[in-house]
Amino acid sequence: MEMIIQLVAGAVGGNAGGAALKKYSMGPLGNSIAGLVGGFGGGALLGGSMGEGVVSQIASGGIGGAVVMVIAGVVKSMMAK
Repeated sequence: MEMIIQLVAGAVGGNAGGAALKKYSMGPLGNSIAGLVGGFGGGALLGGSMGEGVVSQIASGGIGGAVVMVIAGVVKSMMAK
């Protein structure tokens, strides 16, 4: 169940990051995919350090999703130049 929470929070975080930083947005599908990857990774890395519980899983997944979306957007924009 924790992984599902992290993945959903990551997708939401990726789309929120894309909405906040339109310059690096890759569209809804791209933001969601990057967010899923970041949600899984962020949940795995930050989940243990933030404590147990649903709130920490949502926070770590959302943060991870947003971070990976921004990194992917920066790389995409650098490759387009």
